[in-house]
Amino acid sequence: MTALSEPQQAVSPQVSPERWALLLPHQERLRRLARSRLHSAQDAEDCAQEALLRAALFPHLDERRVGAFLTSTVLRLCVDVHRGANRQHRLRQRIGDAERPPGPEETVVEAAVGDWMMVQAQQLRGRERQVILARADGMSTVDAARHLQISVKAVESALGRARARLRVAHDRTMRPDGPPRQPSAGRRPPVRNHPRGLNTCPGTERR
Repeated sequence: MTALSEPQQAVSPQVSPERWALLLPHQERLRRLARSRLHSAQDAEDCAQEALLRAALFPHLDERRVGAFLTSTVLRLCVDVHRGANRQHRLRQRIGDAERPPGPEETVVEAAVGDWMMVQAQQLRGRERQVILARADGMSTVDAARHLQISVKAVESALGRARARLRVAHDRTMRPDGPPRQPSAGRRPPVRNHPRGLNTCPGTERR
């Protein structure tokens, strides 16, 4: 297409024929410029047409700088096309990752971690052990409180302590040479020496 079609010109009846006569000679140059920067010929055509329309509707167009105005406009439009394509690509990646089922390696690792955590939970003592196992069985906080005949507040407190101990056990196992995780504010650090000599098993300390 070597010139704007009649329907396109009719969209902006306030644009004078003189303005179109000033702009249309740049159309082919704009098309080539956009095509050199975009993979799609249709995107390049759209950018060239959009640049011409913007110039046609620009109220204070400097006729001495029409070429520079059109060039900068079509280049900005090409950048917008690339940005839009990148956004679509990232969105498709996120959707693909969300829909991708776990592979066999991930399944094995998750199962191993779950088994390890259950072993650590079994080594907890008292109320912490009861609460964490109740939650592992699928009980809600309210259900666990009713089952253990304690308050919901007591369940939440014991659950917080149990999770803190399991995090410490996890860090010691996964990062034996790394710095220990700092205990959260308001919680005492775990006792190092267990009275029954089980201090070599993470997460078995008595408070």
